[in-house]
Amino acid sequence: MAGARIQAPAFIFSVPPQKRTIKMAVTTQQLTKWKQQGRSIVVLTAWDYGIAQLLDEAGVDVILVGDSMAMVALGYQTTLPVTLEEMLHHAAAVRRGVNQALVVCDLPFLSYQESSSQAIHSAGRALKEAGVQAVKLEGGNPAIASSVAQLTQVGIPVMGHVGLTPQSVHQLGYRRQGKTTDAAERIWEEAITLSEAGAFAVILEHIPPELAAQITAKLPIPTIGIGAGADCDGQVLVTADLLGLSQKQPPFAKSYANLRQVITEAAQDFASEVRQHQFPEGD
Repeated sequence: MAGARIQAPAFIFSVPPQKRTIKMAVTTQQLTKWKQQGRSIVVLTAWDYGIAQLLDEAGVDVILVGDSMAMVALGYQTTLPVTLEEMLHHAAAVRRGVNQALVVCDLPFLSYQESSSQAIHSAGRALKEAGVQAVKLEGGNPAIASSVAQLTQVGIPVMGHVGLTPQSVHQLGYRRQGKTTDAAERIWEEAITLSEAGAFAVILEHIPPELAAQITAKLPIPTIGIGAGADCDGQVLVTADLLGLSQKQPPFAKSYANLRQVITEAAQDFASEVRQHQFPEGD
């Protein structure tokens, strides 16, 4: 009949939709909620696709493409030589391996310290070219805080980093920071300033645990400790240290495996079988 409505076949609606549990990707807002709930935040570093994929599957909350890769992956003695181009190359590989974790990229030495405009340009490239969701800057002086404020104003999430800042190795060394009253007050003020500038979290590295606890109690944003005691809102380790791949590691790190030995022995076994004509096995 002309003008009659066409009824859809009943079988189209006869199969109920499958119920799926979809795990949501971690966001900066989620980290703040976890702090409020007292749920500890897990952070590890990654420098390539394979490591990133494994960490993501393990349920790590935040994966940091740290400039520590200068030492653990590229063979430099400090973090200073690594370039922004190298960081973006590795960050893009890490991002391709991650579905759930929040991926944060370190901005390397002299890619943000010259001006806020330089910081915006470098951070913008990290988000656009590597696909990361946030960047990390070291230090909390007024110039850095100003850059953090401007980055957040243009929609770029920023993680801060105070205490032992490896990019200042020639000024601070690798010693524990904040041991004197003046030094502790400076770190305290830097952490507060970064929070007020809009940082979504701050790393507290190698400072007295009591200082880290006081900062954690004061800040509305999460603190992520490394060598800063158990009272931070989360903890981070360099994954090479976690896996026992580093030749040497800081005293506050902990190895959960000895892959350096495992890999060495596997390579030795392979070499032995090749030299003895045991590999490949004959038909």
